[in-house]
Amino acid sequence: MFVDSHCHLNYAGLVEEQPAVLARAREAGVSAMLNISTRSSEWDDVIATAEREDDVMASVGVHPHEADLHPDVETETLVARAAHPKVIGIGESGLDYYYDRSDRDRQRQSFRAHIAAARETGLPLIVHTRDAEDDTYAILADEMGKGAYPALIHCFTASRDFAAKVLDLGLTISISGIVTFKKAEDLQATAKDLPADRLLIETDSPFLAPVPHRGRPCEPAYVADTARFLANLRGESVEHLAETTTNNFYRLFTKARR
Repeated sequence: MFVDSHCHLNYAGLVEEQPAVLARAREAGVSAMLNISTRSSEWDDVIATAEREDDVMASVGVHPHEADLHPDVETETLVARAAHPKVIGIGESGLDYYYDRSDRDRQRQSFRAHIAAARETGLPLIVHTRDAEDDTYAILADEMGKGAYPALIHCFTASRDFAAKVLDLGLTISISGIVTFKKAEDLQATAKDLPADRLLIETDSPFLAPVPHRGRPCEPAYVADTARFLANLRGESVEHLAETTTNNFYRLFTKARR
């Protein structure tokens, strides 16, 4: 059974037929889904979905694209909302210098507030990073020096060197359907060698549908396709990879009920 460690069930493309999306995921062998929030206006709906569905869990956070619009979302706000029993993670948060939709200083401030919330609650920080490897690592390492906190890099697309450095900090790495793309040779080479006990899988649905679903809205059921590709890449059975990544998920997200 697979766990989709990162999806957006309340986004357009999935929310309109959410019951059918969930049914297809379960039929594909997906036993749990972590429904991620990216702005405070989503929190109630994301948590409500998790309350309604036993196999869906929630996070609370502010995406770096939204940092400018959320100056009021500080550590205390995140900690308070994370007290809900179905909220098992903080984020997604991080740095995105590719689009620069929010001021970089504000992104960094928001990122540190989320890290502090992860440290205080003990819930894993879900990190988004794009074209910001150096600053992302510098902040993660600096904050780790202030006190340990659990974290993962979601939808990993960064360099092998960045992977090695965040693994040294104790982070986990999550692989999305991007690994199945024809031009993802560098990512494939990195994913092949990631330590088995630090590996997760995800869809980031409704984005980034894996082969053979390119051109369609992604959905949690497709995590099985990413798992099959990744297992073949790593020279192991899909059953072994499913068991390993599922165990890793529950070991990292300790608040999740299995």
